[in-house]
Amino acid sequence: MFRSIAYLEFLKNNSYLSKVVSTVKWLEDELELNALQNPVSRQGTANEKVVLAQRAALATALGGRVDISAMSTISGVKATYLLAVSFLEITRFSSNGGILNGSTSVDASRSAFSCVFEYLKTPNLVPAVLQCLTALVHKAYETAVSWLEQRISEIGNEATVRNSILNAHTCFLIKSLCQREDHIREVAVTLLTQFRDKFPQVMWNSSCLDSLLFSMHNHSPTTIVNDPAWVVTIRSLYQKVVREWIIRSLSHAPCTSQGLLQEMLCKANTWQRAQHTPDVASLLSEIRIGTGKNDCWTGIQTANIPAVMSAAAAASGGNLNLTKAFNLEVLSTGIGSATVKCNYVGEIAGMKRLYNTFGGYQSAGPAPTGSGIGIGLQRLITGAFPQEPQGEDESFNAMLLLKFVQSLQKFVNNAETGGEIDKSQFHETCSQATAFLLANLGTDSKFNIEGLSQLLRLLCWCPAYISTSNAMETGVFVWTWLVSAAPQLGCVVLAELVDAWLWTIDTKRGLFSSREAFSGPTAKLRPHLYPGDPEMPPEIDPVEQIIAHRLWLGFFFDRFEVVRYQSVEQLLLFGRLLQGSMQLPWKFSHHPAATGSFFTLMFLGLKFCSCQSQVNLQNFKAGLQLLEDRVYRASLGWFAFEPEWHDINSTNFAQSEAQSVALFVQYLSNYLKDGSQTDVKGQVRENGSVVDQNFCHPIWGQMENYTVGRERRRQLLLMLCQHEADRLEVWAQPVNTKETTSSRPKISSEKWVEHARTAYSVDPRIAFSLVSRFPANITLRAEVSQQVQSHILDIRCIPEALPYFVSPKAVDENSVLLQQLPHWAACSITQAIEFLAPAYKGHPRVMAYVLRVLESYPPERVTFFMPQLVQALRYDDGKLVEGYLLRAAQRSDIFSHILIWHLQGETCEPETGKEATSTKTNSFQALLPVVRQHIIDGFSGKALDVFQREFDFFDKVTSISGVLFPLPKDERRAGIRRELEKIEMNGDDLYLPTAPSKLVKGIQVDSGIPLQSAAKVPIMITFNVADRDGDPNDVKPQACIFKVGDDCRQDVLALQVISLLRDVFEAVGLNLYLFPYGVLPTGPERGIIEVVPNVRSRSQMGETTDGGLYEIFQQDYGPVGSPSFEAARENFIISSAGYAVASLLLQPKDRHNGNLLFDNLGRLIHIDFGFILETSPGGNMRFESAHFKLSHEMTQLLDPSGVMKSETWNLFLSLCVKGYLAARRYMDGIITTVALMLDSGLPCFSRGDPIGNLRKRFHPEMSEREAANFMIRVCVDAYNKWTTAGYDLIQYLQQGIEK
Repeated sequence: MFRSIAYLEFLKNNSYLSKVVSTVKWLEDELELNALQNPVSRQGTANEKVVLAQRAALATALGGRVDISAMSTISGVKATYLLAVSFLEITRFSSNGGILNGSTSVDASRSAFSCVFEYLKTPNLVPAVLQCLTALVHKAYETAVSWLEQRISEIGNEATVRNSILNAHTCFLIKSLCQREDHIREVAVTLLTQFRDKFPQVMWNSSCLDSLLFSMHNHSPTTIVNDPAWVVTIRSLYQKVVREWIIRSLSHAPCTSQGLLQEMLCKANTWQRAQHTPDVASLLSEIRIGTGKNDCWTGIQTANIPAVMSAAAAASGGNLNLTKAFNLEVLSTGIGSATVKCNYVGEIAGMKRLYNTFGGYQSAGPAPTGSGIGIGLQRLITGAFPQEPQGEDESFNAMLLLKFVQSLQKFVNNAETGGEIDKSQFHETCSQATAFLLANLGTDSKFNIEGLSQLLRLLCWCPAYISTSNAMETGVFVWTWLVSAAPQLGCVVLAELVDAWLWTIDTKRGLFSSREAFSGPTAKLRPHLYPGDPEMPPEIDPVEQIIAHRLWLGFFFDRFEVVRYQSVEQLLLFGRLLQGSMQLPWKFSHHPAATGSFFTLMFLGLKFCSCQSQVNLQNFKAGLQLLEDRVYRASLGWFAFEPEWHDINSTNFAQSEAQSVALFVQYLSNYLKDGSQTDVKGQVRENGSVVDQNFCHPIWGQMENYTVGRERRRQLLLMLCQHEADRLEVWAQPVNTKETTSSRPKISSEKWVEHARTAYSVDPRIAFSLVSRFPANITLRAEVSQQVQSHILDIRCIPEALPYFVSPKAVDENSVLLQQLPHWAACSITQAIEFLAPAYKGHPRVMAYVLRVLESYPPERVTFFMPQLVQALRYDDGKLVEGYLLRAAQRSDIFSHILIWHLQGETCEPETGKEATSTKTNSFQALLPVVRQHIIDGFSGKALDVFQREFDFFDKVTSISGVLFPLPKDERRAGIRRELEKIEMNGDDLYLPTAPSKLVKGIQVDSGIPLQSAAKVPIMITFNVADRDGDPNDVKPQACIFKVGDDCRQDVLALQVISLLRDVFEAVGLNLYLFPYGVLPTGPERGIIEVVPNVRSRSQMGETTDGGLYEIFQQDYGPVGSPSFEAARENFIISSAGYAVASLLLQPKDRHNGNLLFDNLGRLIHIDFGFILETSPGGNMRFESAHFKLSHEMTQLLDPSGVMKSETWNLFLSLCVKGYLAARRYMDGIITTVALMLDSGLPCFSRGDPIGNLRKRFHPEMSEREAANFMIRVCVDAYNKWTTAGYDLIQYLQQGIEK
């Protein structure tokens, strides 16, 4: 007791604590102390007041955790003693963070918590005293936290000391979990949980993890007291704490957590001393991480980010296919990877020992008997290995270091020259180099230090140079190994990786492949459906590099969670990475496969910006606010491009993309950062300084009110990202009919106007993209049109703006805005030829722009739209279209030939027409031969020769039909042979009119076959052809049908649409099959049709068997379940789905079995498009009511279950939905292609509203999910529909076509 009074005197006289001590009335002498012991003395009343004062002082010192009323059983002396203890222990924590004096190392034994916990061990404590002592422990914890937080911004040695103290306290609390006293364990668990939540970095400290995994045996008094009940209690508590700890660490940083666990597993001696290893094993074996639903963590956890989870799979060393769903067990994978790492470490150690054993280094001392290999053998025999001198290590290290550096540089050189990288060899080399590097970290040799630095740099840079997913998996594995096994390398590794990341920005790789060739569908669809010159496909797969960046980004996200509260230096490196990534101009790839990676990077950016609320980045608050604006600007920049789809045939990848954006949306909606304030005058106040309302922001430019603008941009970004997440979710789960947007509040017209203005102020292209995402929103389109017309001089480089000021109304009014067209950027061909429609009345400025666009492309590119260009001659009063056609014909022989054939094909009279258009039609018919002659007159001598030989050859072939007509049917085939023998090949440059890329090498005179027809006799002839740009000796057969008496122009139109759909599907990456065979009208009711090779019609198949398709496929491809049968079934599915989408749009009828072909791979092909759009057989009775044919025998292949529940049926549905969604994106181009043929006189335009109904079938008013559900309903409706079976029966009865 007297020692306590003396210590109080010390506190009074200590100037350091004088301020604290002065707040308490201290006992002056021993008399007062005795009086407190005897409160019934003559000073009783006064003594009671002193007791109450001491209790009040104690309650204050304990932070109010114990009420004074609860201290009624505490005497004055005890109160004084507890008060002294409180100040003593609080002083320990406030002076140096709670570390006791002692050795130079800072470990758990020096934690001041050991002192405060000693008080709790006092036996038989009354409840009030125990309550006060427990409150004292919590007060000490608060003081320690305060001390640590005040030093959170320290760097260098100070930061190292701070982290050591934090880890020491954590380790002590972990060890305290094994105390026998229940109340001590409860306090330890509480404080440990609070420490972990307050300072998450302790979860990734190796000493803390080691203490946690092995604390029960190593720090428990089981050797003294053998109490089974106590062991069960401790084990249960231990398992709970360890499980929560491991799960929480995995949820925040799964890469680093796995790396640390693997390091723990590598310490074989540790596992040998741990008696309760089965407890650890059972706990870890229960924990799994993967791409599926995980009950261990939910919400915006780092481990829910797909990029992080992919990186975690790579860090695990599990050799997983990251494009597929995976679920790995932490323990088994960790043991496997730890074993592999130990093997690599052992290899290095073994090589070093063997090198030194066989005389790798010649010592300067006395040599033993023998030399060289003899010495080595003697050492091996006797086992007498001397201590390795430093010289041996240096010699070995120098040799091996050189080998590793050379090997890694060889990989880099191979990648730069386009060579293949052996995945396993690269992984093994990097792993061995990492083991070597870690084994030599303690070297003092200058040579080794420089060499190891070079090796470390190569290990960090090689995956970036190679830029493949396999190389990046290896990179993540070795980087995780490095920072887990040697945390002191964390800053160096991160610095190198940040430099490598910024290098990929400069070299435009992966996520930063901003070149148009790497943009995905937009590059592949140029110039037919997308503006710009056609792009050659890149040599390197952009998706492969994007996936590599995705893995890399996952590792960065993981490391950010580890260091955000721990290392200011590494946080600043992250700031450098993000600053370089977000700089304007926008440097990201807009390939749709980059969506998830892009928004993961934006997620990381916002998380980093949220660190401005942390004490350690208070000095960088202004910079973080500016970076946040850059993140918002970059995020909005993603929506400056039209929404696209991309499919890599991986459900997991598609779901990951959707999840990545959804997590960003969730975080953005909860992101409540407030970096700026507004004063009462409406001015913006940032960092305490008042900024004028009208100022120029470095990111947003001139603005009136930053705060208002920031909120509007945030709301716009949130809405766009939510829409993108919904889109991607539909793509990932196309057959999930649940509507997720119905519960969201409707956006008012005023809000749409605000969104349009905000988007336009950031980037006009964002506003155009906004309209593309919501095409049926009239308010939005009107506001964007207003913005375009108000700022037209600023957007002349954006072809997407054309529809907002070039319109029939603008033409009627001769709008002054049309004067800008001569300066406007070129648009797509379909966008340009739309302006050739009669509604635009051949306006001179509009026509000049159209012709400039067409002439900017090679004529061969425009040949595809020849039917539409010929129709444009109907309204070419200014002769502008005619002029273009004549100029293009002079530039290209093929263009001129195709044009002449189409001009000849148009000379047939239309079947129907209106009186008002008859004069226009007559003048058009009169113009056709004139234009044809002008083309011929413009030929050079060489071009004229080619023209005459080409046309003369195929005219002779076509005329055979007329020769055969009078002959009996049984003589017609011989007649074909006679006529073919008369035809001579005149030149080696003749080509098939339907396929100019195929040069005709000869005619197979025995191949001529007369076909059935009610009119003249069509014939089929097989030619020998070779690719124009290929091997001339690689000759293949190609059959063609020469028709006389049939108008082929409607087939041309249908196949144009099918060809556009095929291009869209291929660009998007959809595994859908369409075969747009070649058809060309060559004269009035004459034409050439390519024969689809290696096919039989369904009717022909039925002539040889009585079974349905299911039985026929088994006969042709083997039993159900065999690889050949299932491959054929899959081909049938992908082709059926492709034609289902095409049939929905084109509405082809007369789908009897003679018009359905099957090739030798099982693929379905539709032919004969005599009835499309609004027309149908039987006087347009529309008997075939299904949108496409899906007969019973077809459903047997598509759906073995028969109830639309099978995997193959779901695959069919998924492909149909994705194909329909992809087609909707290019609705305008497809509709334009059809609409320009409206006055052609084709039967498909003879009734109803074909163009309006075609647009309705695209359903632009629907969201993606609504459109997907619509397509599903279309498929279900077509499933074995009775009208389909009925039509097949009618055709069988009337025409004899097998059903």
